[in-house]
Amino acid sequence: MDGTGILDDIATHWHVYLTMPFIAALIGYLTKRVAIEMMFRPLEFVGIKPVFGWQGVIPANARRMAATAVDLLTKNLLDPREVFARLDPEEMLKELETPLLKAVDDVTREVMETYQPRLWELLPTRAQQLLVDQVRAQAPEVVKRLLREVSANIDDVLDVNEMLINAMVRDKTLTCRLIRDVATPEFRFIARSGIWFGFVIGLVQFVAWALTKEPLIMPIFGFVTGFVTDWLALKMIFYPREPRRFGFFTWQGMFQKRRMQVAADYGALIADEVLTVRNVMEAVLTGSRADRLFSLITREVQRTIDAQTSIAKPLVALTVGGRQYQEMKKAAAAKAIEYLPETVKYVEGYATDALDIRNTVVTKMRQLTPIEFEGILRPAFKQDEWKLIAVGAIIGGLVGELQVLLLLH
Repeated sequence: MDGTGILDDIATHWHVYLTMPFIAALIGYLTKRVAIEMMFRPLEFVGIKPVFGWQGVIPANARRMAATAVDLLTKNLLDPREVFARLDPEEMLKELETPLLKAVDDVTREVMETYQPRLWELLPTRAQQLLVDQVRAQAPEVVKRLLREVSANIDDVLDVNEMLINAMVRDKTLTCRLIRDVATPEFRFIARSGIWFGFVIGLVQFVAWALTKEPLIMPIFGFVTGFVTDWLALKMIFYPREPRRFGFFTWQGMFQKRRMQVAADYGALIADEVLTVRNVMEAVLTGSRADRLFSLITREVQRTIDAQTSIAKPLVALTVGGRQYQEMKKAAAAKAIEYLPETVKYVEGYATDALDIRNTVVTKMRQLTPIEFEGILRPAFKQDEWKLIAVGAIIGGLVGELQVLLLLH
């Protein structure tokens, strides 16, 4: 077809030509929106496993995502020993004083009533209180010693990696939010970029169709639009890592450019929802290393009982019975451990301020190299981004074919 014929065809079918760049822009936008949603939804697999169906890329790889985030945290942002060393046993003891003394009072009375009910009943009220007061007097020193030992050997009672990974795998929504909330502007850019990239490709499609009138042009360009715009948008988030000049404008990967804000947002999420004092306490009391903490408590409680009865130990052992005396010590330790979850809640406010997780994470993140910083978000895309790009390309091709059916027949 010569130039005049092409112009006549454009004039005759102007509505078809006019829609091409706009439909390509729509394809670009829709494929981006679909790709973004496919990263996070659905949280659980929908369909027939293992092939026919879909689960959001991040929920499907929650453990890998969590392990990557935790690796970044513990290697580059937080040193558990250094962070937990900020807890001052004296200050913690002040916060614990009231519930601690009540717990000591209750434990002492319960154990005596269980193992020496007759002796306990025969003791005058003043003598009972004297015994309780003696134990209470020792409690602060025992707890202080215990807190120092736990703080100095935090790895013995808390597996930080296990705690964080379990928290994120258990709550897939949280894992998604760690990516989505921090990278909201990047995802918005991806979606909007599809409009402009698609429009430009649509103009090329306009020319190609005018020259060839080939029906395959539409689905091919739809496929290319979906593929190229997805790929390009993902790359533009991360690259270049440092500002680079391209002709008349300078570009730096959006994620790198926003590192100050990203650090603040990420630090807030980690402090408020992941590495919280409550989560730490739960992990210490129920995690795989909880038995080591309970062993420490048992040792200290039994040592205190021995110290209190050391002067009259032979008489106590004779009165109570050697085996019963040992059982009494074990029971006292077990009761102390029972009171632990309720008691430690009183230090939550102080510990949150003292650990200062948010500012620690923010400060350390801002000191990361560009490659290390990229590691916060990049793993969410890297392994499975080909799937997102492929889906975008397929959707683009299908929309292009629909364009042929609707506009040309």
